Amino acid sequence: MGSKTKGSRTSCPQDSLDLIRRSLRSTHMSNSERFEESTPHVFIVLGASGDLAKKKIYPTLWWLFRDNLLPSNTRFVGYARSSLSVAEVRDKCQKYMKVKPEEEQRYDEFWTRNSYFHGNYDSRHDFEILDQEIRRLAACREANRIFYLALPPSVFEVVTSSIQTACMADRGWTRIIIEKPFGRDLESSAKLSNHLGSLFKEEQIYRIDHYLGKEMVQNLMILRFANRIFGPTWNRESISSVIISFKEPFGTQGRGGYFDEFGIIRDVMQNHLLQILCLTAMEKPASTSPNDIRDEKVKVLKSMPELKIEDVVLGQYVGDPKGEGEAKEGYLDDRTVPKGSVTPTYAEAVCWIDNERWDGVPFVLRCGKALNERKAEIRIQYRDVPGDIFGRQAKRNELVIRVQPGEAVYIKMMTKSPGMSFDIEETELDLTYGTRYKDVKMPDAYERLILDVFCGSQMHFVRTDELAEAWRIFTPLLHKIEKEKIKPIPYVFGSRGPKEADELLAKVDFKYYGSYKWKQPNQAHM
Repeated sequence: MGSKTKGSRTSCPQDSLDLIRRSLRSTHMSNSERFEESTPHVFIVLGASGDLAKKKIYPTLWWLFRDNLLPSNTRFVGYARSSLSVAEVRDKCQKYMKVKPEEEQRYDEFWTRNSYFHGNYDSRHDFEILDQEIRRLAACREANRIFYLALPPSVFEVVTSSIQTACMADRGWTRIIIEKPFGRDLESSAKLSNHLGSLFKEEQIYRIDHYLGKEMVQNLMILRFANRIFGPTWNRESISSVIISFKEPFGTQGRGGYFDEFGIIRDVMQNHLLQILCLTAMEKPASTSPNDIRDEKVKVLKSMPELKIEDVVLGQYVGDPKGEGEAKEGYLDDRTVPKGSVTPTYAEAVCWIDNERWDGVPFVLRCGKALNERKAEIRIQYRDVPGDIFGRQAKRNELVIRVQPGEAVYIKMMTKSPGMSFDIEETELDLTYGTRYKDVKMPDAYERLILDVFCGSQMHFVRTDELAEAWRIFTPLLHKIEKEKIKPIPYVFGSRGPKEADELLAKVDFKYYGSYKWKQPNQAHM
């Protein structure tokens, strides 16, 4: 274990571990929130038999363990209603673990650190037995505990109550990770938050939004506040509009019944995209401490009025008769979707921020399924150059931060066409991570966030007041859509979405030229 295999992140695991700890400690942690290498840790996966556990949580724990990024004395416990053995859990997870042949021995060691216990979520007695198992594994009273609730919201309250009454650490700390959805609206979210607040302190609660763990989302603060060139133009005088997009090229893939319960606004816009908006629009925090950053995000949210239906376009995909496979079927063709459902699979919303920096600048959030490409990006379009001398040939500058796929930052700008003429053309300044950092492995978003929980850093997690403000903005819109059963506009599977969405963009003065499309450098010369 002293040497690393080819393709790992560093040549020395301890150097990697120390580097990450130093980085996390730079966020002004308190003494009680340090990464404690010598203390036993127990990571409990509640809902260990489910999809999230096998596809995300167990693979993430394995990758962190493989790379020596966890405290050396860490144990893992799975808990679910299904009666399974550790070997059966291993089999369920196998296809998602990405184990290389040279890692097999380390992989076997990972599973020897695992236990599994089956019990009911509403049984305090079963949680008392779980507590005994945790104590047996930790073999000391100082052990720290992390509970990951990979569970449906319907059991959050009873499970967290059982944790608090039967499974809290004696002398170590206890932390709770909760997956979205954090309620359905302002009222249900407040009910859940009040319940959690009655059981745990805010510093014990980690509401996970995996988009906050993505490389380019985390890079937003560095780009904005560690570079002089962007600051002077990051305001309403220079910026015309901000478009934050999330596009998926596939539909519900037979899981529309679950999606239909929440819809695209709750699934993506109210959380992922709104968090990105906050990081794009917020003022410079006093420091990089989690609470200073989250204070500024809350200020942005408090400056935003409730969304109005006239600033929103809703869509629902229909099958493409000329398509192949899944593309032939529309949302309502999914057998798990209720007949006649009006749940939107596409949404575009124009948000406004009523403060001095952003007054009058539209922030457009748009997201959808069954579109023409997979893409998540932040597109900041600047205003026209005043005093045009180039016969209206100049196009607006854009700063584009590509979140996925292929992390990149590029600036669309005008330059002279090469040669004898004095024509101008559109080009880009490009930082594509896959080219500039070709030998660096980008960690998965869940890797970053779970490691943050071990280290006690809440920088990339959602605070209670953040959540309340987010729901305040969206709840009236959601209630209106559901009460009036507003019918979404049909759009064809594989298209750009409803044409009305482009019309709304034009209405807020976003200019789509269609004359230039950024390509990843490794594709440009193919």
